[in-house]
Amino acid sequence: PIRGKILNVQKASLADMLKNNECASILQVIGAGSGRSFDMEAVRYNKIIILADADVDGAHIRTLLLTLFQRYLTPLLEAGRIYAAVPPLHRIEVIGAAKKPGEVIYTYSDAEMAATVKDLTKQGRRWKEPIQRYKGLGEMDAVQLRETTMDPEKRTLRRITVSDAKSAENVFELLMGSEVAPRKDFIIDGAAKLDRTKIDV
Repeated sequence: PIRGKILNVQKASLADMLKNNECASILQVIGAGSGRSFDMEAVRYNKIIILADADVDGAHIRTLLLTLFQRYLTPLLEAGRIYAAVPPLHRIEVIGAAKKPGEVIYTYSDAEMAATVKDLTKQGRRWKEPIQRYKGLGEMDAVQLRETTMDPEKRTLRRITVSDAKSAENVFELLMGSEVAPRKDFIIDGAAKLDRTKIDV
């Protein structure tokens, strides 16, 4: 597992990237080198899956990793070998009828959760309150983690494309780069669209 956020390779040199413990460990585990020396035949895994929290910090970690893959492991993206696991945001425990076990429903956005609750209400079904909202993978027990993100039969994976990685790199350059004016415009525009009632503090 990666300990927090890896080096921002957007600005770092190749030497700095290789000296970074997290980046070096990723390259070592994949086992195929990097950059011009990358050897697809030496890759140890058919799928490389990024698993991070479904929050802002998790998105930041994914962006950092995608920037690393885009810069130094591009053939993996071109071959469709990079995936992002999609962990749920909510767990709705539906109450069963006549002492029968209830159903557990996982939802992946606030909109999906609201729609699910609306459907359950129409059906006259009840659920345990409060609905659990995951702030991170650490809030799941082993069973929940397996059935939502680890079990190949049940998990949701999103294949990452070169375009996805390039977009992530561009956003990262916008937010972390030296150009102040575009970043200021981005923040002002984003603030105008923000629903302040959904800020988690």
